[in-house]
Amino acid sequence: MHSQVGLKIFYGFVGALRHEGMTVGAEQVGLYLEALNVLDLQRRNEVFWAGRATLCKSRSDFETYDRAFRLWFSSEPPVPVPLSERQEASLPDAAGGDSPQPELEQQIALASRDESLQHRDVALMSAEEKRYLVEAFAALPIKAPLRRARYKRTHRHKRIDPAHTVRDHLKRGGEPGQLQYRFRTKKPRRVVLIVDVSGSMEAYADSFLRFGNRLLATNADTTEVFSIGTRLTRVTAALQHPDPEVALLDAGFAVPDWSGGTRLGEALEAFIALWGQHAMLRGSVVVIASDGWERGDTRDLAHQVSRLHRLAHRVIWSNPHRGKSGYEPIQSGIKAVLPHIDALVAGHTMAAFRDLADRIANA
Repeated sequence: MHSQVGLKIFYGFVGALRHEGMTVGAEQVGLYLEALNVLDLQRRNEVFWAGRATLCKSRSDFETYDRAFRLWFSSEPPVPVPLSERQEASLPDAAGGDSPQPELEQQIALASRDESLQHRDVALMSAEEKRYLVEAFAALPIKAPLRRARYKRTHRHKRIDPAHTVRDHLKRGGEPGQLQYRFRTKKPRRVVLIVDVSGSMEAYADSFLRFGNRLLATNADTTEVFSIGTRLTRVTAALQHPDPEVALLDAGFAVPDWSGGTRLGEALEAFIALWGQHAMLRGSVVVIASDGWERGDTRDLAHQVSRLHRLAHRVIWSNPHRGKSGYEPIQSGIKAVLPHIDALVAGHTMAAFRDLADRIANA
């Protein structure tokens, strides 16, 4: 990057795009960085089109990108015209000098901080940095996974519905009428979050419960949250409080085995015994948040996760150590369950929680 200011503008703008709802992956960011390294950052037109070419996955992203660019650089984006007709324009500077506006500098600094904290291990955050988590989880985009509904609804332009057509004709005394059509609707799929609250998960359990609070705030009717350590505890009701801090306190009072031992196999066996025949579990997306340390028999843990996988639609295991440099799934518990889960994902940063939310939505 040409300068420290340029670096801040880059990270800040990427953060603004993500805040506007665009999905910007690490590969796209890398391409944008490479493009900016060979451009003159004072040529606003080049900055605009480099971002359009590398950060937008499809035409549907253009409107969001243009709006974010306009807000971030406090000026209208260049008009999309053919490449041969594009004219260069400088980055806006109300003062007429070479430095960005003071307000923009402040926005850049805040956005740069947020971008940095997105990838900071939550266990290593200071007390001040952890206050950022409150806002970050509140802004975390959540979408419920969808499944095909059991029953079909009538529709004017889908497949013919014989039953509704005949009933309509009978109402007319046998006189022919319009054909009735039907289509299969979609409805939210249940999400079950199971959080390991044992001693080895103490630094991360709080964040996973915040994630559960966010899931419940968005899809309360189709979300359940449990804690496991030496026993199973349903904490759905406690985490439904609209204030996340109150919800976490209520959950803390409800969980009797906080920071204790780990008997995942026994707890999951109890979970399946209680809920295995219930609609809450069957066909749901189950997320287990645990580092995989198991005091019990890992063969029993593998057996219970295998049973869970047969009942659920998807089983996702989120391990806070998964995304760390040099991590290998060597814990006996993780090795035992790997053949019986659909994905092993990270769970130690806000970026990892964002990825987890995306995986749930697309399960």
